[in-house]
Amino acid sequence: MSGHGTAQPMTARRSGPLTGRAEVPGDKSISHRALIFGAMAVGETRITGLLEGQDVLDTARAMRAFGAEVTRHGEGAWSVHGVGVGGFSEPADVIDCGNSGTGVRLIMGCMATTAMTATFTGDASLRKRPMGRVTDPLSLFGASAYGRSGGRLPMTVVGAANPVPVRYTTPVASAQVKSAVLLAGLNAPGETVLIEREPTRDHSERMLAGFGARVHVEKTPEGNVITLTGQPELRPQTVAVPRDPSSAAFPVCAALVVEGSDIFVPGVSQNLTRNGLYLTLVDMGADILFENPRQEGGEPVADLRVRFGPLTGIEVPPERAPSMIDEYPILSVVAAFAEGTTVMRGIRELRVKESDRIDAMARGLEACGVPVEEDEDTLIVHGMGPGGVPGGATARTHLDHRIAMSFLILGLASKQPVSVDDASPIITSFPVFTPLMARLGAHLEPAQ
Repeated sequence: MSGHGTAQPMTARRSGPLTGRAEVPGDKSISHRALIFGAMAVGETRITGLLEGQDVLDTARAMRAFGAEVTRHGEGAWSVHGVGVGGFSEPADVIDCGNSGTGVRLIMGCMATTAMTATFTGDASLRKRPMGRVTDPLSLFGASAYGRSGGRLPMTVVGAANPVPVRYTTPVASAQVKSAVLLAGLNAPGETVLIEREPTRDHSERMLAGFGARVHVEKTPEGNVITLTGQPELRPQTVAVPRDPSSAAFPVCAALVVEGSDIFVPGVSQNLTRNGLYLTLVDMGADILFENPRQEGGEPVADLRVRFGPLTGIEVPPERAPSMIDEYPILSVVAAFAEGTTVMRGIRELRVKESDRIDAMARGLEACGVPVEEDEDTLIVHGMGPGGVPGGATARTHLDHRIAMSFLILGLASKQPVSVDDASPIITSFPVFTPLMARLGAHLEPAQ
């Protein structure tokens, strides 16, 4: 049984060349933030290109519960009438964030410095994920959190009645932790200072500045020092959400491993804190052209032309991990079809995502005949060359959308079909994955 309803097994079969145009949905990270920052502004924020996956819809519902007026006007077109910094109302019911770690952690941050109480829960996968990495720094502002053992959901957060600004160094490279602290700092007096030793995706800093907050980022020997001046009046914005590079990774990587493929993926975000996968694929010899670079919604984007070709295993620089942490599952699939060995180090963070992604990918790849090695923060894949993966297994997805999509891509180029035990979590981030891939020529079907 899935955390999203009845399990939906799916099978991917070896496909002919993938061709055509892949218009992937809007960026999930930016979609979450556009709704949240719009709810904290005064006036109407207009959003186009919003990802309408379940994760983002859950965040929209949460913003309504806190008092913002959130309206859908058409496909990807939404408006948010915000209530201002510190203007949230106490929700009347439990806030269910579904599968979204980003949603729950950012929402905890933006209510933690307002005198109110809110209780959060999520699906079976989210209830296993640690929240202490967020609630610990939020306690420095004066908030309190009470949850299950191990700092897990369901959890009640009591916001600080008299918040104080903080200076905090993040112990792990996490944009979610950083964003939660900055959002909490909005309603604290004075300056909140956050130090991150390794840079993570910077959508929050960019968007906060766009909404009128005073945010200063300084690169120092100890890392990025981000200073936020509290209690601003955020101005409503018009936000054009670029296409999600994490979602684009799936058709891109499918084209790289399915013989004869040639696809076009327009308008993909090329934010430097998100492009580690694409740098790595080019290092492996991938035939990717980055065309028509431009700015959309304050973010750099480009059109991608992607063609099948030989790939070579590499050692991925560990310092790239924060810029591609969500893409290691699909990278491990590409590595399975490369010549030679691909080594991915410094990826311990994958063990506390929607699932233990190192274990999930290792077990699934092994079942499909791919030799792998792992330790606590490393995954090594011994490539079998183009078309060389035996396949023929069913992979467990552990309610994880990226695990499900990764193994379906594996099956498109394997000798034998590859199935997943549950494809239903895909709707959380990429609701049009199956029809989009089918239009390119992928053979995906419900498992018998």
